[in-house]
Amino acid sequence: MSTSLYPLASLAQIEKTPSREDGIPEELELDLRAFGCKLIHEAGVLLRQKQVAVATAQILFQRFWYVTSMKQFGIGDIGMGALYLASKLEECPVRMRDLINVYDLLLQRTAHKLKHPPGISSAGVPCPEFKYVPMSYFGNTFYELKDALVVAEMQILKRLGFNVHVVLPYGTLVNYLRLLGLTDREDVSNKAWGFLNDARLSLQTPVYALYAVPTIVSAAILLATRQLAIALPSTPESCWWELFDADWEDVWSVAGYIMRLYRERSPDDQARVLGLVSKKGVRLWLENLALANPNS
Repeated sequence: MSTSLYPLASLAQIEKTPSREDGIPEELELDLRAFGCKLIHEAGVLLRQKQVAVATAQILFQRFWYVTSMKQFGIGDIGMGALYLASKLEECPVRMRDLINVYDLLLQRTAHKLKHPPGISSAGVPCPEFKYVPMSYFGNTFYELKDALVVAEMQILKRLGFNVHVVLPYGTLVNYLRLLGLTDREDVSNKAWGFLNDARLSLQTPVYALYAVPTIVSAAILLATRQLAIALPSTPESCWWELFDADWEDVWSVAGYIMRLYRERSPDDQARVLGLVSKKGVRLWLENLALANPNS
């Protein structure tokens, strides 16, 4: 990781992440990152956590996988640890028991979706609705999740070198729109804000661990103005993104990451992600892959 105001992944980390070195394909890794961040977002909503804490957790989660493999830690455990740590960093701490209860609910729902995909079963019978079964505070599940939460928080701090500073882009977006004379266009502001949320919330991208905030904000403005057919200066002599020290190739790359969120995923791809939330699931998948391709 770089040692700038906020850490960004190095070129070597981008080209070959620890997960890819362990045999996890790039597309699958991105999907697992996205799903892990989706769980963080859903947990934040259920806990009524501040948006800034949820955003910080998702960015820390993304950074973590540039220094650690998904074969070593599950995305569910690290997501839980990232949200717990972020709640402390943003001074809106969440009770450990509440966080564990919420993640137990989300993990049970994930297991239900894997076992009963939405829609009609092959026998023509509607799939059963999900019913949450609360855990016993004297059973193994609670203490296993508690131990996983403590370990995850410790590992995030350790492997990121305690460099957990996060810069969010919303203030920068407002300033850039003002400089471009677009503050009176509410549709532009809403669309650009939405693209920033797509880059950080719901189905996630790793752009906040790869690019500086000015580049990410420029990509959101680019997508918003293109969708609304608003022309901005783009000639070689006066490119609007150069006002913000953003490189065109980087801006275009961020835009590609964001638009990737809108692609259709096959049921098989969705089921595969649901089955790899834990490190145990990832290791079993890698073992089966090695058995199916012994010469690779």
